[in-house]
Amino acid sequence: MSESREAEGTGAAVPGGGLTTGEVARRLGVAPTTVRTWDHRYGLGPARHTGGRHRRWTPEDVARLERMCALTATGIPPAEAARLARETPAPDARSAPEARPRPALTPSSRAGSGLRLGDARQECKGIARAALRLDAAALDRLLLDAIRDHGLIAAWTEVIVPTLQAVGRKWETSGERYVEVEHFLSWHVSGALRRAAPDTVPDRPGATVVLACAPGENHTLALEVLSAALAERGIPVRMFGGALPVESLIAAVRRTGPAAVALWAQSRTTASRPLAQHVASMEWGVRGARRSPLVLTLGPGWTGRPTPGTARPHGLADTVQALEGLASR
Repeated sequence: MSESREAEGTGAAVPGGGLTTGEVARRLGVAPTTVRTWDHRYGLGPARHTGGRHRRWTPEDVARLERMCALTATGIPPAEAARLARETPAPDARSAPEARPRPALTPSSRAGSGLRLGDARQECKGIARAALRLDAAALDRLLLDAIRDHGLIAAWTEVIVPTLQAVGRKWETSGERYVEVEHFLSWHVSGALRRAAPDTVPDRPGATVVLACAPGENHTLALEVLSAALAERGIPVRMFGGALPVESLIAAVRRTGPAAVALWAQSRTTASRPLAQHVASMEWGVRGARRSPLVLTLGPGWTGRPTPGTARPHGLADTVQALEGLASR
Protein backbone atom coordinates (compact mmCIF):
# COMPACT_ATOMS: atom_id res chain seq x y z
CA MET A 1 0.00 0.00 0.00
CA SER A 2 1.37 3.42 -0.90
CA GLU A 3 2.09 5.93 1.82
CA SER A 4 -0.64 8.27 0.55
CA ARG A 5 -3.25 5.52 0.29
CA GLU A 6 -2.39 4.27 3.77
CA ALA A 7 -2.85 7.76 5.20
CA GLU A 8 -6.25 8.02 3.52
CA GLY A 9 -7.37 4.64 4.82
CA THR A 10 -6.52 5.46 8.43
CA GLY A 11 -8.03 8.93 8.39
CA ALA A 12 -4.75 10.52 9.42
CA ALA A 13 -4.26 14.21 8.79
CA VAL A 14 -2.17 15.09 5.78
CA PRO A 15 0.53 17.71 5.92
CA GLY A 16 -0.74 21.25 5.47
CA GLY A 17 -4.23 20.77 6.93
CA GLY A 18 -7.47 19.50 5.44
CA LEU A 19 -8.95 16.03 5.75
CA THR A 20 -7.87 12.75 4.20
CA THR A 21 -10.29 10.66 2.18
CA GLY A 22 -10.60 8.25 5.09
CA GLU A 23 -11.62 11.01 7.50
CA VAL A 24 -14.09 12.47 5.01
CA ALA A 25 -15.66 9.04 4.50
CA ARG A 26 -15.94 8.64 8.25
CA ARG A 27 -17.77 11.95 8.59
CA LEU A 28 -20.16 11.16 5.75
CA GLY A 29 -20.86 7.59 6.78
CA VAL A 30 -19.69 6.06 3.50
CA ALA A 31 -16.81 3.82 2.48
CA PRO A 32 -13.56 5.51 1.33
CA THR A 33 -13.98 3.73 -2.02
CA THR A 34 -17.31 5.54 -2.45
CA VAL A 35 -15.62 8.91 -1.97
CA ARG A 36 -12.94 7.98 -4.52
CA THR A 37 -15.60 6.80 -6.97
CA TRP A 38 -17.44 10.10 -6.68
CA ASP A 39 -14.13 11.84 -7.33
CA HIS A 40 -13.17 9.82 -10.42
CA ARG A 41 -16.62 9.29 -11.93
CA TYR A 42 -18.45 12.53 -11.14
CA GLY A 43 -15.70 15.08 -10.56
CA LEU A 44 -16.48 15.65 -6.88
CA GLY A 45 -12.87 15.44 -5.77
CA PRO A 46 -10.91 17.93 -3.67
CA ALA A 47 -9.95 21.22 -5.21
CA ARG A 48 -6.26 20.74 -4.45
CA HIS A 49 -3.67 18.08 -3.61
CA THR A 50 -0.35 18.09 -1.84
CA GLY A 51 2.87 17.85 -3.80
CA GLY A 52 2.54 14.05 -3.75
CA ARG A 53 -0.64 12.02 -4.13
CA HIS A 54 -2.29 13.08 -0.88
CA ARG A 55 -5.82 14.38 -1.23
CA ARG A 56 -6.68 17.40 0.92
CA TRP A 57 -10.41 17.99 1.42
CA THR A 58 -11.42 21.53 2.40
CA PRO A 59 -14.69 22.48 4.15
CA GLU A 60 -16.12 23.43 0.75
CA ASP A 61 -15.17 20.02 -0.68
CA VAL A 62 -16.82 18.26 2.24
CA ALA A 63 -19.95 20.43 1.95
CA ARG A 64 -20.27 19.38 -1.71
CA LEU A 65 -20.05 15.71 -0.75
CA GLU A 66 -22.63 16.25 2.01
CA ARG A 67 -25.01 17.63 -0.64
CA MET A 68 -24.29 14.54 -2.75
CA CYS A 69 -25.17 12.27 0.22
CA ALA A 70 -28.37 14.19 0.96
CA LEU A 71 -29.51 14.05 -2.67
CA THR A 72 -28.81 10.34 -3.19
CA ALA A 73 -30.59 9.56 0.09
CA THR A 74 -33.80 10.98 -1.43
CA GLY A 75 -33.58 8.58 -4.37
CA ILE A 76 -31.99 10.87 -6.98
CA PRO A 77 -29.64 8.90 -9.30
CA PRO A 78 -25.93 9.47 -8.46
CA ALA A 79 -25.08 11.20 -11.76
CA GLU A 80 -27.91 13.72 -11.37
CA ALA A 81 -27.16 14.18 -7.67
CA ALA A 82 -23.50 14.90 -8.53
CA ARG A 83 -24.53 17.51 -11.12
CA LEU A 84 -26.78 19.26 -8.60
CA ALA A 85 -24.10 19.06 -5.90
CA ARG A 86 -21.55 20.69 -8.22
CA GLU A 87 -23.97 23.44 -9.28
CA THR A 88 -25.17 24.34 -5.79
CA PRO A 89 -23.16 27.31 -4.50
CA ALA A 90 -20.85 26.38 -1.65
CA PRO A 91 -21.28 28.21 1.68
CA ASP A 92 -19.04 31.16 2.42
CA ALA A 93 -15.71 29.75 3.53
CA ARG A 94 -15.60 32.31 6.32
CA SER A 95 -18.77 30.85 7.87
CA ALA A 96 -18.03 27.20 7.08
CA PRO A 97 -16.76 25.07 9.98
CA GLU A 98 -13.06 24.38 9.80
CA ALA A 99 -12.31 20.84 8.71
CA ARG A 100 -10.08 19.22 11.28
CA PRO A 101 -9.26 15.57 11.83
CA ARG A 102 -10.80 14.22 15.03
CA PRO A 103 -8.27 14.28 17.85
CA ALA A 104 -7.40 10.92 19.37
CA LEU A 105 -8.79 10.42 22.86
CA THR A 106 -6.42 9.47 25.61
CA PRO A 107 -7.32 6.69 28.06
CA SER A 108 -8.14 9.27 30.72
CA SER A 109 -10.50 11.16 28.43
CA ARG A 110 -12.26 7.90 27.49
CA ALA A 111 -13.03 7.38 31.15
CA GLY A 112 -14.52 10.86 31.43
CA SER A 113 -17.31 12.52 29.48
CA GLY A 114 -16.10 11.08 26.16
CA LEU A 115 -16.56 13.15 23.03
CA ARG A 116 -16.41 16.80 22.32
CA LEU A 117 -19.76 18.10 21.06
CA GLY A 118 -18.49 18.70 17.55
CA ASP A 119 -17.08 15.17 17.30
CA ALA A 120 -20.35 13.64 18.50
CA ARG A 121 -22.37 15.61 15.96
CA GLN A 122 -20.14 14.53 13.09
CA GLU A 123 -20.29 10.87 14.05
CA CYS A 124 -24.07 10.99 14.57
CA LYS A 125 -24.47 12.42 11.08
CA GLY A 126 -22.31 9.73 9.53
CA ILE A 127 -24.19 6.90 11.26
CA ALA A 128 -27.58 8.42 10.42
CA ARG A 129 -26.66 8.78 6.75
CA ALA A 130 -25.47 5.17 6.56
CA ALA A 131 -28.73 4.03 8.17
CA LEU A 132 -30.81 6.15 5.78
CA ARG A 133 -29.05 4.56 2.82
CA LEU A 134 -29.48 1.09 4.40
CA ASP A 135 -25.71 0.66 3.98
CA ALA A 136 -24.97 -2.29 6.26
CA ALA A 137 -21.19 -2.39 5.79
CA ALA A 138 -20.67 1.33 6.44
CA LEU A 139 -23.04 1.30 9.42
CA ASP A 140 -21.25 -1.61 11.10
CA ARG A 141 -17.87 0.04 10.55
CA LEU A 142 -18.97 3.41 11.95
CA LEU A 143 -20.62 1.91 15.02
CA LEU A 144 -17.62 -0.26 15.88
CA ASP A 145 -15.25 2.66 15.25
CA ALA A 146 -17.23 4.83 17.69
CA ILE A 147 -17.16 2.14 20.38
CA ARG A 148 -13.46 1.43 19.85
CA ASP A 149 -12.40 5.08 19.77
CA HIS A 150 -14.43 6.43 22.70
CA GLY A 151 -15.32 3.48 24.87
CA LEU A 152 -18.67 1.77 25.23
CA ILE A 153 -20.34 4.19 27.62
CA ALA A 154 -19.33 7.41 25.84
CA ALA A 155 -20.15 5.97 22.41
CA TRP A 156 -23.60 4.88 23.60
CA THR A 157 -24.44 8.07 25.48
CA GLU A 158 -23.06 10.67 23.08
CA VAL A 159 -23.23 9.03 19.65
CA ILE A 160 -25.61 6.07 19.44
CA VAL A 161 -28.50 7.33 21.59
CA PRO A 162 -28.66 10.79 19.93
CA THR A 163 -28.65 9.08 16.52
CA LEU A 164 -31.42 6.67 17.51
CA GLN A 165 -33.45 9.58 18.84
CA ALA A 166 -32.94 11.60 15.65
CA VAL A 167 -34.02 8.69 13.46
CA GLY A 168 -37.04 8.15 15.70
CA ARG A 169 -38.06 11.79 15.38
CA LYS A 170 -37.74 11.57 11.59
CA TRP A 171 -40.00 8.53 11.57
CA GLU A 172 -42.58 10.27 13.79
CA THR A 173 -42.72 13.37 11.58
CA SER A 174 -42.64 11.60 8.19
CA GLY A 175 -45.86 9.67 8.21
CA GLU A 176 -44.41 6.21 8.90
CA ARG A 177 -41.91 6.56 6.02
CA TYR A 178 -38.74 5.63 7.88
CA VAL A 179 -39.79 2.67 10.02
CA GLU A 180 -37.40 0.41 8.10
CA VAL A 181 -34.50 2.77 8.85
CA GLU A 182 -35.20 2.70 12.58
CA HIS A 183 -35.41 -1.10 12.62
CA PHE A 184 -32.27 -1.38 10.47
CA LEU A 185 -30.28 0.93 12.75
CA SER A 186 -31.46 -0.82 15.93
CA TRP A 187 -30.50 -4.22 14.55
CA HIS A 188 -27.00 -3.08 13.64
CA VAL A 189 -26.50 -1.32 16.99
CA SER A 190 -27.41 -4.61 18.69
CA GLY A 191 -24.89 -6.47 16.52
CA ALA A 192 -22.16 -3.92 17.21
CA LEU A 193 -22.71 -4.22 20.96
CA ARG A 194 -22.38 -7.99 20.79
CA ARG A 195 -19.18 -7.81 18.74
CA ALA A 196 -17.66 -5.17 21.01
CA ALA A 197 -18.41 -7.09 24.22
CA PRO A 198 -15.85 -9.50 25.66
CA ASP A 199 -16.59 -13.18 26.16
CA THR A 200 -19.16 -14.23 28.75
CA VAL A 201 -17.82 -13.76 32.28
CA PRO A 202 -17.93 -16.90 34.50
CA ASP A 203 -20.25 -16.82 37.49
CA ARG A 204 -18.99 -15.61 40.84
CA PRO A 205 -21.15 -16.37 43.90
CA GLY A 206 -23.06 -13.29 44.94
CA ALA A 207 -21.83 -11.14 42.03
CA THR A 208 -24.17 -12.07 39.16
CA VAL A 209 -26.48 -9.41 37.72
CA VAL A 210 -29.80 -10.37 36.12
CA LEU A 211 -31.00 -8.14 33.27
CA ALA A 212 -34.56 -8.34 31.98
CA CYS A 213 -37.26 -6.22 30.42
CA ALA A 214 -40.52 -5.93 32.33
CA PRO A 215 -43.35 -8.19 31.14
CA GLY A 216 -44.78 -6.81 27.89
CA GLU A 217 -41.66 -4.70 27.20
CA ASN A 218 -39.65 -5.48 24.06
CA HIS A 219 -37.12 -2.61 23.92
CA THR A 220 -33.84 -4.36 24.76
CA LEU A 221 -31.03 -2.14 23.44
CA ALA A 222 -30.42 -0.32 26.72
CA LEU A 223 -30.02 -3.65 28.52
CA GLU A 224 -27.76 -4.94 25.75
CA VAL A 225 -25.33 -2.06 26.20
CA LEU A 226 -25.49 -2.47 29.98
CA SER A 227 -24.70 -6.18 29.57
CA ALA A 228 -21.70 -5.38 27.37
CA ALA A 229 -20.43 -2.70 29.78
CA LEU A 230 -20.67 -5.03 32.79
CA ALA A 231 -18.93 -7.88 30.93
CA GLU A 232 -16.20 -5.41 30.00
CA ARG A 233 -15.63 -4.91 33.73
CA GLY A 234 -15.59 -8.63 34.55
CA ILE A 235 -19.06 -8.73 36.13
CA PRO A 236 -21.07 -11.89 35.38
CA VAL A 237 -24.40 -11.16 33.69
CA ARG A 238 -27.49 -13.21 32.93
CA MET A 239 -29.42 -11.47 30.17
CA PHE A 240 -33.06 -12.49 29.58
CA GLY A 241 -34.04 -9.86 27.00
CA GLY A 242 -37.52 -8.65 26.17
CA ALA A 243 -40.94 -9.31 27.72
CA LEU A 244 -39.90 -11.88 30.33
CA PRO A 245 -43.09 -13.27 31.95
CA VAL A 246 -43.55 -12.71 35.66
CA GLU A 247 -43.22 -16.39 36.62
CA SER A 248 -40.07 -16.75 34.50
CA LEU A 249 -38.44 -13.68 36.05
CA ILE A 250 -39.08 -14.95 39.56
CA ALA A 251 -37.74 -18.41 38.63
CA ALA A 252 -34.60 -16.86 37.10
CA VAL A 253 -33.93 -14.83 40.23
CA ARG A 254 -34.36 -17.87 42.48
CA ARG A 255 -32.08 -20.02 40.32
CA THR A 256 -29.25 -17.46 40.03
CA GLY A 257 -29.32 -15.79 43.46
CA PRO A 258 -28.09 -12.53 41.91
CA ALA A 259 -26.52 -9.54 43.59
CA ALA A 260 -28.80 -7.28 41.56
CA VAL A 261 -31.75 -7.38 39.16
CA ALA A 262 -32.11 -4.62 36.58
CA LEU A 263 -35.62 -4.21 35.16
CA TRP A 264 -36.10 -2.07 32.04
CA ALA A 265 -39.42 -0.41 31.16
CA GLN A 266 -39.70 1.92 28.18
CA SER A 267 -43.27 3.01 28.95
CA ARG A 268 -45.39 3.41 32.06
CA THR A 269 -47.77 0.72 30.85
CA THR A 270 -45.05 -1.93 31.22
CA ALA A 271 -43.47 -0.66 34.47
CA SER A 272 -44.91 -2.84 37.24
CA ARG A 273 -44.04 -1.45 40.66
CA PRO A 274 -45.61 -4.37 42.54
CA LEU A 275 -43.39 -6.76 40.54
CA ALA A 276 -40.25 -4.73 41.26
CA GLN A 277 -41.09 -4.67 44.99
CA HIS A 278 -41.79 -8.41 45.01
CA VAL A 279 -38.40 -9.19 43.43
CA ALA A 280 -36.69 -6.86 45.92
CA SER A 281 -38.30 -8.78 48.81
CA MET A 282 -37.16 -12.22 47.61
CA GLU A 283 -34.65 -14.00 49.86
CA TRP A 284 -32.42 -17.05 49.67
CA GLY A 285 -29.60 -18.65 51.62
CA VAL A 286 -29.31 -20.29 55.01
CA ARG A 287 -31.11 -18.97 58.07
CA GLY A 288 -29.21 -16.09 59.60
CA ALA A 289 -27.39 -15.28 56.35
CA ARG A 290 -30.23 -14.75 53.91
CA ARG A 291 -29.75 -12.31 51.05
CA SER A 292 -31.97 -10.22 48.77
CA PRO A 293 -31.12 -8.67 45.42
CA LEU A 294 -30.74 -4.98 44.78
CA VAL A 295 -33.45 -4.13 42.24
CA LEU A 296 -32.71 -1.32 39.78
CA THR A 297 -35.66 0.19 37.91
CA LEU A 298 -34.27 1.43 34.58
CA GLY A 299 -35.90 3.28 31.70
CA PRO A 300 -38.40 6.13 31.25
CA GLY A 301 -41.33 3.91 32.21
CA TRP A 302 -40.36 4.17 35.89
CA THR A 303 -40.39 7.97 36.04
CA GLY A 304 -42.74 9.64 38.50
CA ARG A 305 -43.64 7.97 41.77
CA PRO A 306 -40.62 6.15 43.27
CA THR A 307 -40.75 2.40 43.91
CA PRO A 308 -39.98 1.62 47.58
CA GLY A 309 -37.16 -0.85 48.14
CA THR A 310 -35.55 -0.29 44.74
CA ALA A 311 -32.80 1.92 43.31
CA ARG A 312 -33.10 4.17 40.28
CA PRO A 313 -29.68 5.28 38.96
CA HIS A 314 -29.56 8.00 36.32
CA GLY A 315 -27.98 6.96 33.04
CA LEU A 316 -25.71 4.18 31.91
CA ALA A 317 -22.55 5.42 33.66
CA ASP A 318 -24.27 5.67 37.07
CA THR A 319 -25.84 2.23 36.62
CA VAL A 320 -22.52 0.60 35.74
CA GLN A 321 -20.80 2.32 38.68
CA ALA A 322 -23.47 1.15 41.12
CA LEU A 323 -23.35 -2.44 39.91
CA GLU A 324 -19.56 -2.48 39.80
CA GLY A 325 -19.40 -1.37 43.42
CA LEU A 326 -21.98 -3.95 44.46
CA ALA A 327 -20.19 -6.79 42.66
CA SER A 328 -16.86 -5.85 44.21
CA ARG A 329 -18.37 -6.29 47.70
